[in-house]
Formats: sequence, C-alpha cells, structure tokens
Amino acid sequence: MERTRFLAIARGDEPAGLLLRGGRVVNVFSGEIVEADIAVAGSQIVGVGDGYAAAQQIDLGGRYVCPGFIDAHVHIESSMVTPSQFARAVVPRGTTTAVTDPHEIANVAGTEGVRYMLAASEGLPLTVYVNLPSCVPATHMGTSGADLSAGDLAAMADLPRVIGLAEFMNVPGAVLGLPGAKEKLAAFQGRVIDGHAPGVTGKWLQAYVGAGPGSDHESSTAAEMVEKLRLGMYIFVRESTGAKNLRDLVPAITPQNSRRCGFGTDDRHPHDLLDEGHIDYLVRLAIAEGLDPITAIQIATLNSAEWFRLRDRGAVAPGRRADLVVFSSLQDVRAEMVFSGGRLVAQDGAPVGQWDIPHPDDAAVRDTVHVGWERLSLAIPAQEGPARVIGIVPDQITTRSLVETVRVVNGEVVAEPERDLLKLAVIERHRGSGNVGLGLVRGLGLRRGALAGSVGHDAHNLTVAGCDDRSMLTAARAVGDMGGGLVAAAGKEVLASLPLPIAGLMSDQPIETVRQQMERLIQAARSLGSPLHDPFMTLGFLALEVIPALKLTDQGLVDVERFEIVPLFVGNET
Repeated sequence: MERTRFLAIARGDEPAGLLLRGGRVVNVFSGEIVEADIAVAGSQIVGVGDGYAAAQQIDLGGRYVCPGFIDAHVHIESSMVTPSQFARAVVPRGTTTAVTDPHEIANVAGTEGVRYMLAASEGLPLTVYVNLPSCVPATHMGTSGADLSAGDLAAMADLPRVIGLAEFMNVPGAVLGLPGAKEKLAAFQGRVIDGHAPGVTGKWLQAYVGAGPGSDHESSTAAEMVEKLRLGMYIFVRESTGAKNLRDLVPAITPQNSRRCGFGTDDRHPHDLLDEGHIDYLVRLAIAEGLDPITAIQIATLNSAEWFRLRDRGAVAPGRRADLVVFSSLQDVRAEMVFSGGRLVAQDGAPVGQWDIPHPDDAAVRDTVHVGWERLSLAIPAQEGPARVIGIVPDQITTRSLVETVRVVNGEVVAEPERDLLKLAVIERHRGSGNVGLGLVRGLGLRRGALAGSVGHDAHNLTVAGCDDRSMLTAARAVGDMGGGLVAAAGKEVLASLPLPIAGLMSDQPIETVRQQMERLIQAARSLGSPLHDPFMTLGFLALEVIPALKLTDQGLVDVERFEIVPLFVGNET
C-alpha cells in the first residue's frame, strides 16, 4: 500500500477497507489479551484499537483473534499432494505461512524440483517460503536422482520466497569442515541456516552450532532440547505422522526459554492433516499438556517469524500482514475464520471464495521410476553368524540396531513373520543402476504380504518390506507401473494402491481422494497384520541414513552412529 494512505488510515483520517470489531486480540508481544478492533487496508493491518471506521465491518462478538499460524519446518511433498491441495487442508485450520524444505523432490529432480515447488505454490492463501535443500543427496551412502552443489544452491538463493538453507543433515561434514559441506555453509552465512542434529551432544554439538546451523527440529528428549537451547539454537517442536515428540518436549518449555521455540510438522499424511489438523493441532496438544495458551500461540506465530526474519507477519500489529485466525476458546483453539492478506479465505473449516490455483508445467517431475526389473533379485545369501536387524521404535523415526539369529532355507535368509522379522529391500529407482540394498526389519508387524513405496526418505528410492519375495516383487512392480506410489500386496495380488505420479512423491488428485486411497492402504496393511498408525510413513523412513541408529539404503546397511555401511551379518566386517 502507498505509504501516505497507510498513515492516513492508521491516524484515523481515512476509513479502512475492513474492520474486525469486538475481538479479543492475543498480543504475542506482551502476552496479554486485549479487547480491540482491528483495522485492515489491502493486505495489511493498519491499526489495533478503538475509533476506526471501515466500509466493511465484521462483528467478532468477543471471539479471540491471533496471528496466522506458521509451520516452521515442513516438507509439503510428504503430504503426498501438491502445494495447492496442501493449502486447502491447512489454511482452514489457521496456517497462513509455511517454511518448506523441498529436499524430497530435489532428491528426485534436483533444481527442477525446487523450481516446480516454487511455481506450484505461487499466489496461494498460504504463503510458502523455501529453505533450499542443503543435503542432496543426504550422504554418500545412498543414491539419489540429483546432486546439488554449493553453486547450484547459490544460483537459487535470490529467487522470490527463498529464505536460506534448509536442515543441514551432514553433521560430520559441518563439524569436520569437509569439502562440499563447508562451501554450502559459507555460501549462506548471514542468512538463515536450519539444523538437523538428532542425538548430537557435547563437543560435536558445540562445533556444529559454531559451523552455522541455528535451529533444530530433531530433539526427541527434554535433555536434548535444553542442551541445544543453551547453545542458542531455536527448537522447532515436532509432531508429525511418524515422529511424535511434542509430549516429551513440552515439559522442558519454560517462561524463560519459550521464545526460542517454534512448531513444525515436518512430514504429515493427509488423514492426520484432515482429522487432527496442522499447527492448530500442535497448539491444542501443547495446551492440553499444560502449556499456557498464549505461550503456545507465541510459539506458533511470532517466534518462528522472528527466526526466519519475516518481520511482516507473526503478530497482530500495525504494518503486519493481515493473516489472522478467529476462534472462541483459548483452551481449545479451533479456527472459525481465517484471513490471509486481509481477505477472508476460510470459515468453519472450509475454504471461502475463489482461490487462485497455480498449474505449473510438471513434465520435469514425472516419469521418475527407472528400475531394471529383469535383473532384480531380492535373495539374501546366508552367511555365518547372526544378522543386524532394524528395530522400529513406535511413533518415532529413529530405530534400534538389533542382532538376531535368522532362518535359512536353501541357502537364503527368509522372513519370519511369526517373530515379526521381515525382509527389507531398497531398490535404486532414479538411474536404473541395479543397486539393491537388502536387510531385515522388526516392528512392521506384517503376518503376510508386503508393503512398498517410492517414498523413501531422503533419496526416495523404492522401499519394500514383506513376508515373502513374491509379495515383495508384486508390490514393487506395481509401484513402478504407476510411475511411483504406495502399494500393499499379498502374493500376486495388489490389495490397495495410491498413485504418486509427481516425482513418485505427490498425487495430482484432490487431498480428499488421496486420503481415501490412503485409508484403503492402511486398512489393507492392517489386514496383513500391521498394527501401526501409518506403516507407510514408517516404511518411508527406514532408508533415511542420517537418523540413528540403523537404516538401509540402495548401497547397503548403514550404521548411522558410525556413519558407515556395515555388513548384514555380524562378524563379517573387513
């Protein structure tokens, strides 16, 4: 807005465009509830107080008003829908800003993937900011579809809505000052650099923070969170589909440290977005766990805005963007009206008005599954001694490193569903290299059949787990035939599927359709024996070689704490 007119409206000399009357404003600066009107002109708040006039007025009837919620760390691709469909799910629940890391699609399609996500999120009622993917590939121990250098990232650093550098997962690279890592961190000094340091402590954490990363969303214990806070890091308290950390971390939030905390959903599937909610769900959960409601709202708004230097939002104050959430209860925060840039865009949980939906060219991010099926073998030749087994930890993306005896039939290791010991394979799907990593997993709970998907963080190769090779091959081939997706199979039969043709990560269908397909998949998985809330989210993280303790990539079994590939059978190290 032209400055002279803004000042005239703020002084009360001219009418505003919109006046929200009779509200109780959550002042995230002072921690108060203030009865005040909110005057809006264009996309901005021009005044908060009494005595304003406007052409349009809405009586809030004493309801609360707070800033629009900010998701401090999210991978939109993990919702399995495009940014516009993601917005349809989260904006009616009060989220008006999301800080995204498109490293999922970047691991598949490189810079073209990042540019697609920027184009696909242009002009939505949800402002989508991008932190550029810092680790593509995540490590040298997995094969991705791209390799982004410091130069590649620097070339995109000044694109609209790009903030800084996303979660820096290469902890050894940062701490040891290794080539590649050192150049990326240097290129973004002076800008926001997000961290990713699960379980890192002591002097390594000191060095990591000194290298540049200033935030972290991987804390899983209160002690870990406090240690990072003491070193000046911002902590994004996470509650995702696969990693549920909020209840463990809320007790560590105090009046003294709360302003260094934000909320992030990281990876959240459609059924959780539509049933539980988004950042609003984290706010409600934190309040239910004993956090002061105003503090919870500060964490969901102002704190993240300040870390990301988004000084135009995060508070209800003059000059700030008119992203606003109207609700009735401080103890049960549920959006009844949502304004984005001064426009009413959602009411009572549903979109309002016509949203501009971008339709970018997606040719560069389709046809991304390339597997030499004729060469594929899932056989695990037996060797002497017990085997390493990935142990799933319920409601977490960390795993345990187990050692178990295995059953051998005709010289090959076979699954033992009765012991919850399944075969696991990660099939390289970007380059048709023929790489296949083979291992064992406990905790999926399948009694028969197999699950497969082209979502396999972070390289996003084709991950499949099952009770027998026939079911595993059926599931894997079905994923390939769809051009990416998720599948449940038993024997030669596909029981349920969810096509994800955009980079093997996202559907081109409405989120409600994806949710229905996902429900059928989870029901099929449960019919096969899995008791997990979302076994496909769990499956997708079994290949993430930067999260302790034991993971599997297309190159083999990774001991994350040793940061090296190890043999399946114990005692076979060379």
